[in-house]
Amino acid sequence: MESQTATNNEANSQTYPFSLPALGYDTGALAPFIDQETMELHHGKHHQAYVDNLNKALADHADLHDKTLVELLAQIDSLPDAAKTAVRNNGGGHANHSMFWTIMTKNENGKPSGTLAEAIDRDFGSFDDFKTKFNEAGVKQFGSGWVFLVSNGDKLEIKSMPNQDTPLMQGVEPILGNDVWEHAYYLNYRNRRPEYLQQWWNVVNWDEVQKRYDAIGK
Repeated sequence: MESQTATNNEANSQTYPFSLPALGYDTGALAPFIDQETMELHHGKHHQAYVDNLNKALADHADLHDKTLVELLAQIDSLPDAAKTAVRNNGGGHANHSMFWTIMTKNENGKPSGTLAEAIDRDFGSFDDFKTKFNEAGVKQFGSGWVFLVSNGDKLEIKSMPNQDTPLMQGVEPILGNDVWEHAYYLNYRNRRPEYLQQWWNVVNWDEVQKRYDAIGK
């Protein structure tokens, strides 16, 4: 599959040693939909751990130090066995979270517009139908994982993946994605993942998602 990774995501173009990207807004900016303590732990602790563990896994593999994060994930099956699992888990975590922070802002009842809205209506029937299907995929993802919107050729598709797996491992950059690991929502929503998924639409930054669609979705 030809790579569709064309966005200007700085984390994706990083090479070893990798670093935690700045959040870009205050940790309380998404409350009450995502509370400040969750954001502090999620960004400052969980994401930082993925970065630290990725660097640790690659420290003794100098031949991989010039590869970007996207290249490492796209070539995951050819990596040395000693690094493969750690790169998959921690590199995937780094990529997924770096995307996640950039596509959120306070945007209650927001919705897409323009070409992205047209594509969603074309492929899912309506925006409400898209949200329903996306949320269902998130609820049905067993255990920890992510649910993504991706462009497969000229069609939008919803894809759920376990743990920190990412469409980047298939040569496809997600247009948006939601984290359904419990650490993303448990302090506020406890075991109510469906409620978290529903409330998350109030913090989607549709302007940024449109930019991603313009870059990789056509």
